[in-house]
Amino acid sequence: MSRLFEEYNNKIKLSLKDKLNLGNINQVPKISKIVLNMGVGEAKDDAKLLDKAVEDLTSISGQKAVKTKAKKAIAGFKIRAGMPLGAMVTLRNKIMYEFLDRLINIAIPRIRDFRGLKSNSFDGKGNYTLGIKEHIIFPEINFDKIDKVRGLDITICTSAKNNNEALELLKSFNMPFKENTAN
Repeated sequence: MSRLFEEYNNKIKLSLKDKLNLGNINQVPKISKIVLNMGVGEAKDDAKLLDKAVEDLTSISGQKAVKTKAKKAIAGFKIRAGMPLGAMVTLRNKIMYEFLDRLINIAIPRIRDFRGLKSNSFDGKGNYTLGIKEHIIFPEINFDKIDKVRGLDITICTSAKNNNEALELLKSFNMPFKENTAN
């Protein structure tokens, strides 16, 4: 079992139940999935860039990434419907908790000029999205083999009913949020 999952079951669940004033232990919010998404706009010109992005995302997540395709044609960007433009992977269960552990303890501290995560990036339903400008902060990426530094989006989906519950859940996992003094 993952270290973070054991900590959630043994400590975090009970403390969140008391902190959120919930009547039942099963009402405590939990993380349901983590989605990693990498858009590769240059892939419309060179398909090999997309293959490299899929390879990088696979090594970051520990699970095979899939190519995503454009849903609509956009003439201004010379994009046709069905054209492959990105890569994504959905993590659940054991792999999800292992990735979250690596993200919080290894990758986020390696971000340049890091001053904390914004606490207003919730969607209103308890899901948190975090944008990373450089995928090279992950230790799985070999600096010598990358062709280009890419960004990626990480969405943490929770079972929380609102943003405050989700914020408390992520804070209990030691996510480094900024203090709400002046954004």
